[in-house]
Amino acid sequence: MVFLSVCLVLPMGFSSGESGADVQTSPPNILFVMSDDHAYHQLGVAGNPLIHTPNLDRLAHTGVFFENAFCTNSLCAPARATVLTGCLSNVNGISGNSEGKGRIEQIDPDLPTFPMLLQEAGYQTGIVGKWHLPHEPRGFDFISILPGQGLYMDPEFIQGGNRIKRDGYVTDIITEMALDYLSRVDREKPFCLIYQHKGPHRPFTPAPRHTDLYQDGEIPFPETFYDNFETRLVAGKASDMRLEESLERDYADLPPGLSDNDKKRWIYQRFVKDHYRAIQSIDEGLGRVLDHLEEKGLRENTLIVYTSDNGFFLGEYGWYDKRFMYEPSLRIPLLVSFPKRVASGQVINHMIMNIDYAPTILDFAGVAIPGVMQGESLKPLLLGRDVEWRDHIYYSYYENTWAMRAFEQSQLSDPSFNFFTAHRIGPHRGIRDDRHKLIRYYSEQDYWELFDLQKDPLELNNVYQDPDYANVVRRMTAQLSETQRLYKDVNTWEKLTLPDYN
Repeated sequence: MVFLSVCLVLPMGFSSGESGADVQTSPPNILFVMSDDHAYHQLGVAGNPLIHTPNLDRLAHTGVFFENAFCTNSLCAPARATVLTGCLSNVNGISGNSEGKGRIEQIDPDLPTFPMLLQEAGYQTGIVGKWHLPHEPRGFDFISILPGQGLYMDPEFIQGGNRIKRDGYVTDIITEMALDYLSRVDREKPFCLIYQHKGPHRPFTPAPRHTDLYQDGEIPFPETFYDNFETRLVAGKASDMRLEESLERDYADLPPGLSDNDKKRWIYQRFVKDHYRAIQSIDEGLGRVLDHLEEKGLRENTLIVYTSDNGFFLGEYGWYDKRFMYEPSLRIPLLVSFPKRVASGQVINHMIMNIDYAPTILDFAGVAIPGVMQGESLKPLLLGRDVEWRDHIYYSYYENTWAMRAFEQSQLSDPSFNFFTAHRIGPHRGIRDDRHKLIRYYSEQDYWELFDLQKDPLELNNVYQDPDYANVVRRMTAQLSETQRLYKDVNTWEKLTLPDYN
């Protein structure tokens, strides 16, 4: 595995100049923006001709669009813990959303997070919006967060130990809170604001002003909409992810008497249009924040990162949701803008993981990157330097691990109990390079998949048993084992604690 060599990290107030010389400069402000379940291609800058995202595109045009950014565990809570700590789930302690029935997961309290380190270095730190972790935020001077998933309309926020109900649409309210925070910061000190949205998470609910968007015409159906999973046995079991079996209850206005096929098509059009509509208010809110930063003279020295917690299936394979290591779930949008330091209009195709965000933010802030962080700073790439970089990314999904282990040990007293807690997807891990992807479902009698992304970008043909790929299988299997050791993700199955079923 090829990795970037360790960067020199200097005390806050210093940074490495584009020419390579270290120059003293004021530490940057940080604005980290995250949406929930925003698919990679739901951006104009990603080539989507249907969606209207002028402000997200504006962010890309004033900075960098990363074409190959990936999550390392495609679930809400694990992704958020990974972003904060720069560590994979097996290190940070958050392996799933519903993982660990009978036990409570939390970020390892001994692990530093980038907000904690920025706060210690003199930054003003705030978080507004979605949190979705099972413990209170640490490292923030100001906190106003949704309890759990929160509501789209008239939501409550936890602030100062109290629950405060706010009237309106949640995306707009979170944006207002972000603007209020930015209007109150001490201009003599740098700030870091974590600005995180509930949208476009299920139930896919747009702002009332956007309910008629995309009303005229159809959203094209994905090529894989009627996939039969012929060579992907595990995927064929994920019936709870199928649109017609899981989303029907979300739409009271579903016309009666539709055939199964017409029902599936109707649900797809409604669900995807609502998803697009929910993105619209996120884009509008970002535009207001960008305008505020420009009006106050803060834009040039503010590092802005926009991303999502994970990717999302928008009808691919007839699915919604995420979890699998397939491209729609694995790839995430990533936009970075820092006008004072980073050239505008760049497109970078290096392979990025969400463990890289925390080291990048700390590196630009001139704060030492802890050795425990497993990611690499993107700063050299953003500054246009010619550096060695990783040649593949790693993915590890854990939910239902405890249930699969218990089932094997016959510890479930009721054999009819549905031990899958989410969409019947068992734990799996794998690696992806610029051409091939290897996936191991280690809870499914060691079932393997290999895809040639150059010949089969839709991942329909599992070539693991194809003798023409024998050398690729050998090479990638050895690489997977090496990468597991590198990231300390070895024997995770055996280390997990079983719940008490009695």
